[in-house]
Amino acid sequence: MQHMKLVLEDGTVLRGRSFGAHRDVAGEVVFNTGMTGYVETLTDPSYRGQILVTTYPLQGNYGVPARRAKGSVDAPFEADEIQVQGLVCVEHAKHPSHHQSASSLGAWLTESGVPAIEGIDTRALTRKLREHGTMRGWIMADETPVEVGMARAHTVEMAKVADLVTVRETVVYEGGAQRILLVDTGCKDNIARSLLARGATVVRVPHHANLREMVKGCDGILLSNGPGDPKDLPGLAAQVRGLLDSGIPIFGVCLGNQILALAAGGDTYKLKYGHRSQNQPVQDLLTRRCYVTSQNHGYAVRDESLGGDWEPWFVNVNDGTNEGIRARGRPVSSVQFHPEASPGPEDTAFLFDDFLRLAGAMARGR
Repeated sequence: MQHMKLVLEDGTVLRGRSFGAHRDVAGEVVFNTGMTGYVETLTDPSYRGQILVTTYPLQGNYGVPARRAKGSVDAPFEADEIQVQGLVCVEHAKHPSHHQSASSLGAWLTESGVPAIEGIDTRALTRKLREHGTMRGWIMADETPVEVGMARAHTVEMAKVADLVTVRETVVYEGGAQRILLVDTGCKDNIARSLLARGATVVRVPHHANLREMVKGCDGILLSNGPGDPKDLPGLAAQVRGLLDSGIPIFGVCLGNQILALAAGGDTYKLKYGHRSQNQPVQDLLTRRCYVTSQNHGYAVRDESLGGDWEPWFVNVNDGTNEGIRARGRPVSSVQFHPEASPGPEDTAFLFDDFLRLAGAMARGR
């Protein structure tokens, strides 16, 4: 068994055993506190360019289901391939047990060319990341000199990461008469599944598409999640700004919340270590009701940067950060969490129902 090491930018070296591909990679080191859902997490495009640390000690215990057909949106995968740069955990299950398991986690990572390390004290690593903030890291073979591994490590240019995770051309998922334009900046497939399950036809377009032209014949616009800094997508924010007064309902999720804020003239900032878990509590500022949400983001909206025709909608109960915004007098809103990934298992999924009802009502009134 080959031994590998994780090197952090502060010089920390953590050694463990390889159970994935033997490859040198680099990326932002982030942690996720979820107890389950590693298939969904590893294929989430929001993790593109990042090395993922799982705080729950055992990964892979129920294996990996058979791969789906390329281009489909079948569950539980969120994309056609693994998105993370590498995986770090305490232990992985060599012999998974589940009736749908087609392979082990290690076999899937290996065939996908993704390195993985087990035997790392992820609790200590997470405490370091919480104290110092997200760091850059490198995974390489233990015997590889650090300078050599850093120089040859595969990395992702994060300023252009949205171009790697968006669809290459328009894709239409046929459903009912209602049509929703899904702007893909690294969209989780479960967002498309959630709209399809509610009877909508989904028109999925690249983030750089001409939205004013593409929205013709559609009843609403959904701005998806995705990786990276929202300020690296000024063209998309400008396009959304031009549609705010169109009367077409717009709903944003995760990165979509940040893009909408920028389109509204607001500001975003990088969180110290982000929110990546299945148990983030948020409060609806209108009803004062609390929800447990699934989240995966490293940036947030500055409430105080919003103009008077906008208002905060949800707030994170843990740290007070913004979790959603609403426009006053316009059918435009967004949330920072993932309503399609309801850990409850439904919790905030009603937001899709509300959006589709609003889109239908506005369409009938036009």
